[in-house]
Amino acid sequence: MKSEINIRNSADVCSIDIDGTIGVPEEWQFDDPSTRVATYEKFRDTVARISEIEAAEVVVNIRSTGGDVNDALLIYDALASLDAHIVTCCYGYTASAATIIAQAASEGCRRISANALYLIHNSLCSTEGNASELESRADMLRKTDERIAAVYAARSGRDTEYFAALMAENGGNGRWLSPEEALEAGLVDQIVDDARQSQEHSLASNIARKWDGLLAALGLSHGDRAAAEVDRNILHFGEPQPLHSQSASIIALQEGQRRAAPTATAPKEDPSPGEPRRSANEEAYAADARRFMRY
Repeated sequence: MKSEINIRNSADVCSIDIDGTIGVPEEWQFDDPSTRVATYEKFRDTVARISEIEAAEVVVNIRSTGGDVNDALLIYDALASLDAHIVTCCYGYTASAATIIAQAASEGCRRISANALYLIHNSLCSTEGNASELESRADMLRKTDERIAAVYAARSGRDTEYFAALMAENGGNGRWLSPEEALEAGLVDQIVDDARQSQEHSLASNIARKWDGLLAALGLSHGDRAAAEVDRNILHFGEPQPLHSQSASIIALQEGQRRAAPTATAPKEDPSPGEPRRSANEEAYAADARRFMRY
């Protein structure tokens, strides 16, 4: 049973790929009990790495039919704790615990592929024991369902009862939702037709961050920077205004023009490759000789 979380860092964007079953039980992966402890250790290290990410933008690609609710909640908390712009992208069959992680995105940034399917359902477990033990398990499952419904409700604008009913359909097995149904339910924010739209969004985000960095480097006040966001795509004509009354966009434009000015060159061009270099004394003698020749 495959379970893999890969983290790829770049200058501005960190990509996290979540594939397969989330938090695969150790006994599913190894026959030798002595090796099973490594499974959770690896997962714990991965969650720690997520919580330490410092990229400005984090894109989480989710291709998973679910897994352990506890592990999904740990990943959700690690992502939600980041001081970053977070985008979650769901592909293929996105179900169960995977949908919890998808809710960790920044406002308006929960995406789903137009070709995906989305499933939320009541939590389940396998257990054995006496009546008291089974009752305790049942109570834990009910509390887990309440917690999951609250996570969905916090991002959707709907109440927990709405999601509790949706999860309880078909005897608690839920119902597969199309991207349009998931959007209507408030479980996602936008449907992405293809990967190119995600790339275009990342490019737009990078441009916005570069712009903000330029304004910050100019030492503009918060108010000036906010004004620049409004008029940064507007062409300004007319007489130049005093510096104190110019818009932040004009200031930024002038600064950009100053930085892009042609490189200054020395009054005398560099000698050609075939021309011998002369010392200062030789240059002085040659200048005197030219003056004498004119007389």
